[in-house]
Amino acid sequence: QVQLVESGGGSVQAGGSLRLSCAASGTSYSTSCMGWFRQVPGKERERVASFITTTGSTYYIDSVKGRFTISRDNAKNTMYLQMDGLKPEDSAMYYCAAGRRVILLCRDMDYNYWGQGTQVTVSS
Repeated sequence: QVQLVESGGGSVQAGGSLRLSCAASGTSYSTSCMGWFRQVPGKERERVASFITTTGSTYYIDSVKGRFTISRDNAKNTMYLQMDGLKPEDSAMYYCAAGRRVILLCRDMDYNYWGQGTQVTVSS
């Protein structure tokens, strides 16, 4: 069973930075897809950034390209999301997620392990 624990959320002013961490435990076979999602109340959850563990291939939603960086530390079994140049529209609950891909790419439906979420609030 994969367990994910996020940390690093908080409140910052626009233009500031935060780094989210996701400590993972469990079988690596189940986690070929790892990523960060975010959700604002009343809106659909969206995948912000992700990578395929076996290839290193990354994905970023257009609105965060050039500002957010996803990375991992294999020795610590931890995934990170470095968020720079934060904007008020980045405010959301951020979730770490993992899953196993069945086709070449990781689809949103492939993510079936979730952390508890960490709140990010960006003030203008």
